[in-house]
Amino acid sequence: MNKIVWPTIDFKHLIVDSKQMLILEKEMFSVGMPQEALMEKAGIQISRWLLKKKPLLKHGITVFIGPGHNGGDGAVIARELFLKGYLVKVWCPFPVKKTLTNSHINYLTSIGVKNLQEPPDAKGKELWIDAVFGNNQRGKVDSKLINLFLQKFHNKKGKVVSIDVPTGLCPDKGQPFSDNAVKADYTLAIGLCKVGLLQDSALPFIGELKHIDIGIPPKKLFNIEKKIFKVTYSDVENIDLPFLPKNSNKYRRGRTLLIAGSGKYPGAAYLTLKGAISSGAGYISAILPESIADSVWQVAPEIVLKGTMQSNQNGTASLFSALKDIDLSVYDSIAVGPGIGIDNDDWQKSKDYFMDFEGLLILDADALNRISESKLGSKFFLERKYQTWITPHSKEFLRLFPQIKCETNLGMAFKAAKEFNISILLKGANSIVADQKKVWQLFGTDSQTARAGLGDLLSGFVAGSSAIDSTICRNITTDFFAKYVLLHSFASSKCKTGSNAFAIGDELSKLMRNRKMRQIS
Repeated sequence: MNKIVWPTIDFKHLIVDSKQMLILEKEMFSVGMPQEALMEKAGIQISRWLLKKKPLLKHGITVFIGPGHNGGDGAVIARELFLKGYLVKVWCPFPVKKTLTNSHINYLTSIGVKNLQEPPDAKGKELWIDAVFGNNQRGKVDSKLINLFLQKFHNKKGKVVSIDVPTGLCPDKGQPFSDNAVKADYTLAIGLCKVGLLQDSALPFIGELKHIDIGIPPKKLFNIEKKIFKVTYSDVENIDLPFLPKNSNKYRRGRTLLIAGSGKYPGAAYLTLKGAISSGAGYISAILPESIADSVWQVAPEIVLKGTMQSNQNGTASLFSALKDIDLSVYDSIAVGPGIGIDNDDWQKSKDYFMDFEGLLILDADALNRISESKLGSKFFLERKYQTWITPHSKEFLRLFPQIKCETNLGMAFKAAKEFNISILLKGANSIVADQKKVWQLFGTDSQTARAGLGDLLSGFVAGSSAIDSTICRNITTDFFAKYVLLHSFASSKCKTGSNAFAIGDELSKLMRNRKMRQIS
């Protein structure tokens, strides 16, 4: 296994499925950790988090206690908040099955906590704590209970906090088991975050996602085989990119070639160029449509024009005639696809140039659409023996890999990367980067990046950045890919002059320069 240096392997970053979390807990129990102690730790840690949010508690608290150990966590929370002087009630919507949970409930009633016999009023202002099922839920939940929580959520008179996983939401798929699930204002993930909570489909249900540390030993985290990492803007600070030697010249500062745009989509070329310029790459070349080639010097004079592409009657660019006179071997990276349009005959003639390129090949947009409609289809990736990164959105992914079936986007990206020996950025509200061994799940990123044109900017930025870093790390790993994607989104969130692609490109330029200068100093 390759050494993982980013992000840190800890409870804030590692993501697991429900089965992995259960295995981790059982391993802890098998070496002496009492179940009672783990329940106490989880409940007390959550109580401490809640006590820092005093406005949530001022109208009182009702804890919904489930039949299992998630309900036991809720009972500990109820006890701790009651002992701090808050008005606390509990309600058990189902018969309690676990002896430990039942013992906690009995103690609550003995110290004066009211155990409701009827459902609480959804119109009240008190905080509701959903401690019903959590990570162990496996199927459909009583719709009356879900509807009660939904009434509470939509009344907006008091908040809803879900413990570990909102009731009714699959912890692995991130989708409701039936028509709906609890909609929480906060979800407090215990131990490690469950993979379903980070899927796009889960966003309407989880509210703000927070982690609750229960002290899983670091050794056990390192031993998890399939590494899935959650990365957020807080991880930008820990991104280490190689800095260039002081005696490097432009040719030793990354060479990239961009093939983008067409008569139909000229803007895609300009945006891709802007992204590459933002990276700070030393030598940026381009093959552009004829309609752009003559004027590119006016908007991007630093670009070296290596060839032009004619456009057919549909406005689609023809690559083959432009490629045959270019030595691709001099480039560290090549980005192909933004706005070139679909031309199957042209791809069939030109694909061998890309198949034989020994550097990093970045395929985006219409390059992926051309591959999906070609004779080889996704087998192109198996026949190409060199490093390849692709950047599909969900529809492009399904066209490329119709045979890949998984319950989540994360699973699909990981399976395709493993099967085809490539690195994949699967774009979405929470984009995913995957290779054969690891997955990086972006979370909490700026929704402004989900706009037409910003994908072209990203393609150019990835091409330029990877070319730079390839001059130092000849075989850059997929964590670099994840870093570039996160930086692109972060720049969008920090852009104060507007959210258009060119403004974000300028923000990227400043961001990259600051990071490089800081590391050199």
